[in-house]
Amino acid sequence: MIHKVMLKMIDYNYGCPELVNHAMKVYSFAKTIGETEHLPKKKQGILEMAAVLHDIGIRPSEAKYQSCSGTYQEIEGPPIALEILQDCDVPEDMTQRICFLIGHHHTYESVDDIDFQILIEADFLVNMFEEKMGKEQIQMAKGKYFKTETGKQLVTHLYEREYPLPSIFASML
Repeated sequence: MIHKVMLKMIDYNYGCPELVNHAMKVYSFAKTIGETEHLPKKKQGILEMAAVLHDIGIRPSEAKYQSCSGTYQEIEGPPIALEILQDCDVPEDMTQRICFLIGHHHTYESVDDIDFQILIEADFLVNMFEEKMGKEQIQMAKGKYFKTETGKQLVTHLYEREYPLPSIFASML
């Protein structure tokens, strides 16, 4: 099922590899955190599909509001996700939860379960790199938004470096 959702997301974001790459990175971190935290199979599936589709509202937000702010993504994303999930024959109960997660993934005070928490952490892990956050911002985000042991460990291993990077990687930052 996840591969169908991925292909639909890629098709929807035709011509915008940045959105596709971002979604695939968030998916990868969400999958890793969820599996490491031992999510039940169904909840893991919900998490993974929500991660793939979490930013599906960016393009319509930019077209409609000339902004891709989180508020607009949360408005515009769920209807598109619903259509994609229905096309992929995702069960209704899973579809409802996935759309809820997409419709709230920038509303951090609304976290109601582990799948939501992990989605936020996975998105932050990618945004820390893509937005070139400084160490202070990263430490603040880690302390405020990261709750899982796996997510905290990933922040530490990825961004709280105490050693020099090989030059090939340093040029990417």
